[in-house]
Amino acid sequence: MVAAPAPSAFSIWLGASRPRTLPAAVAPVVVASALAWRTGDFVAPAALACLLFALLIQIGTNFANDYFDFIQGADTAERVGPRRAVASGLVAPGVMKRAMIGVFALAFLTGLPLLAYGGWPLLAIGIASIICGIAYTGGPYPLGYNGLGDVFVFVFFGLVAVGATYFVQAGEFTTDAWVLGAGVGALASNILVVNNYRDVETDARARKRTLVVRFGRRFARAQFAGGHLLALASLVAVGAGDWDPGFVCAGAIVCVAVGWIQVRRLARATTPGELIQLLGSTGMYLAAYGLIVAIGLIWG
Repeated sequence: MVAAPAPSAFSIWLGASRPRTLPAAVAPVVVASALAWRTGDFVAPAALACLLFALLIQIGTNFANDYFDFIQGADTAERVGPRRAVASGLVAPGVMKRAMIGVFALAFLTGLPLLAYGGWPLLAIGIASIICGIAYTGGPYPLGYNGLGDVFVFVFFGLVAVGATYFVQAGEFTTDAWVLGAGVGALASNILVVNNYRDVETDARARKRTLVVRFGRRFARAQFAGGHLLALASLVAVGAGDWDPGFVCAGAIVCVAVGWIQVRRLARATTPGELIQLLGSTGMYLAAYGLIVAIGLIWG
């Protein structure tokens, strides 16, 4: 039997960046920038800087998760799901740690030009984003190991990402930004729900007390459905104000249909493969939701 070729360095690091999670970084920037366009405040350089910062924070968090989950013993041979670079021996722990530090440092440098748009409060937001990206699975009180990972994702990839991206362009926070941030954050959290739903057994053995481990799969399914409902409510609440009614109805129908399908898929999933597919679909839906909202804001 011919041995399978060794994976390339590019494929290893692409896998470690976890592309299925990247819509959680892109969607809030797209939504906030469309809202800024709607109000006549869109600033392309600021929006691009926010996008790069968000992507780097997401990738840095994924690298940190890869490293710290291995150190904490959560990623073992028993784990199901996509291969982890450190646990599978493809990347040495020290190399992953240096990559994590490098990506977060690059995120910090990328975010510095944004101070010219939003002032020093953005420095605090940026530093907090980096600290929480590390603390998600590292540090003395890892958020993901104590049931706070979902809160981290909802706040930083929803409320903060949308609110801050809009703020650097418009110079203010608005109710619409917070409402849309809640919708985006809810769907970003749903990505984590599916991931933790799949890993519940190995997480429990590693004492990683995610919400699924703490409260069980029934709770996770209810949380997943609640995330879809919050996203629907956010779209309708903002769109009902001044979007075309037909577009609002169409967007709501898409949200209901996709939410119903995905909730049923989660409830009926019996194999890791089904949950891996749902994980990809959940990320794709977040991207589609961001696009629907952006279209509504610009042309709706």
